[in-house]
Amino acid sequence: MSKSEIRRLDREIQKTANKLEAVQRGEWWPLTGRERLSMTRALASGAHSVHRGDSTRGAESRMESIDSSITSRLNAELTALHTEKQRLLTEAARAKAEKKASGWW
Repeated sequence: MSKSEIRRLDREIQKTANKLEAVQRGEWWPLTGRERLSMTRALASGAHSVHRGDSTRGAESRMESIDSSITSRLNAELTALHTEKQRLLTEAARAKAEKKASGWW
């Protein structure tokens, strides 16, 4: 309920939004270790297919599905952070209203 908690949530929201933008640009730094491993495996599979002269359609579709799961994970995190911030703001407003209502006048 304190302002410091709300500021902390604002920082986390900004970090998560930056991660989402980076993933949409194709950057890998916001990925977890497991996601990086999956992307690397799909990339290596595609490179192997190119070396053999085969189609890379399977590897590309795997990479796209991994990318969409990463995007949905970050969107879910962002939604959860916004929900938590709204809950804290509502609690603070409710506490302030109760304090005013129980005043001397």
